[in-house]
Amino acid sequence: MSTFDDPFDSDRALSRAGCICGQHRSAAEHEHATLALRCEPVPTESEEKRYQGVVASAVVRAMFPRDAARRAFLRSVGASTALAAISQFFPIKAATEAFADAGVPEKKDLKVGFIPITCATPIIMASPLGFYAKQGLNVEVVKTAGWAVIRDKTINKEYDAAHMLAPMPIAISLGLGAQPIPFAVPAIENINGQGITLAMKHKDKRDPKDWKGMKFAIPFDYSMHNYLLRYYLAEHGLDPDTDVQLRSVPPPEMVANLRADNIDGFLAPDNICQRAIYDGVGFLHILSKEIWDGHPCCSFAASKEFITGSPNSFAALTRAIVDATAYASKAENRKQIAEAIAPANYLNAPVTVLEQVLTGTYADGLGGIKTDAKRVDFDPFPWQSFAVWMLTQMKRWGQIKGDVDYKQVAEQVYLATDTGKVMTEMGLSPPSSSYKSFSVMGKTFDPTKPDDYLAGFKIRKAS
Repeated sequence: MSTFDDPFDSDRALSRAGCICGQHRSAAEHEHATLALRCEPVPTESEEKRYQGVVASAVVRAMFPRDAARRAFLRSVGASTALAAISQFFPIKAATEAFADAGVPEKKDLKVGFIPITCATPIIMASPLGFYAKQGLNVEVVKTAGWAVIRDKTINKEYDAAHMLAPMPIAISLGLGAQPIPFAVPAIENINGQGITLAMKHKDKRDPKDWKGMKFAIPFDYSMHNYLLRYYLAEHGLDPDTDVQLRSVPPPEMVANLRADNIDGFLAPDNICQRAIYDGVGFLHILSKEIWDGHPCCSFAASKEFITGSPNSFAALTRAIVDATAYASKAENRKQIAEAIAPANYLNAPVTVLEQVLTGTYADGLGGIKTDAKRVDFDPFPWQSFAVWMLTQMKRWGQIKGDVDYKQVAEQVYLATDTGKVMTEMGLSPPSSSYKSFSVMGKTFDPTKPDDYLAGFKIRKAS
């Protein structure tokens, strides 16, 4: 049966040659190749065919605005004849070249900063596994010492985009601690993927009520690690500002600080937790997903200035990250990814440590082996309800003073609509809404009622 016999395919028939990249006989074959990472960057000829199809489809739509007439025309003559006929009176070649040029990245040589943690997996692996090259980009991923450095280098345009903690672009956009600079999040890097690790000397202190006076490290003030640790402590009756000490420590330095007895524990990315276990200096108290299953951790972020000044470069970066994230979400790819991101210029970690994190079969530091396939997971969709929750915690702990327009900030910073379109174009299935409710330690969060949620906390910083 001809593809034109399906009325839903008739409008797309001219814009594909078997599949969207023009290299496979069918969409199913293309999908299979893509999932196996065998779909190489599209050759110039195939790319021209794809653009030619898009232009031709647009011309047919203009000629036959009514769906029924357009479908009848395509069924009667076929795609090849239609294309030949249109070429007689419309400059398809010139239009195709113009259309293709419109999507060319303004900058192909880009720098993207990252912190060496598994939360940055899609950003890092997109380099050695070819996801940036597939989008026509030459991206240098730059290992960076700490979050303040990531922020400053991105603001100063030394980096075109960066791996950032999920709340950081919100804080930068609001000017928390500095002048406000509009930033945006087109993709979440990872969900779950953190844990609370304690020094071995505390293996008998499993009840947080016994943690008064202890010193904990977090990666940064504007981090999910900070908010989740504070939430966990407060739910157990401890005031994180008075009953314990919280210190900002770059993740790569946390294990050394635990070994030196400078801290009693930390809430950190999973590879830092697992390295402490691997080195015999700590044990895993709890996974962050046991606090909130499905929480965001890190994000892919860029300034609005870069987005508007180099829209094609930004779009290509976003496609590469979304593509890499989809690949990382599949369990069968995790061991390959662990090997790809282990080298010194990336995470500089034993492959064993990274496999335990990414596959979810891991030692807990207390002699046990646990299995949780969703210990860390990858889903690029930037839920705007995530941003609203972060804003409630910023208010709860005094980082934001006064009223805040939760919805406006969330929708300005978290680009759910744009990312949804990108995901759809790439054959992925984004959610139909950018807001959802979820549960954090048994307490339901309704993103439409953030102030009610905030008012329900007994332990919070005084206004």
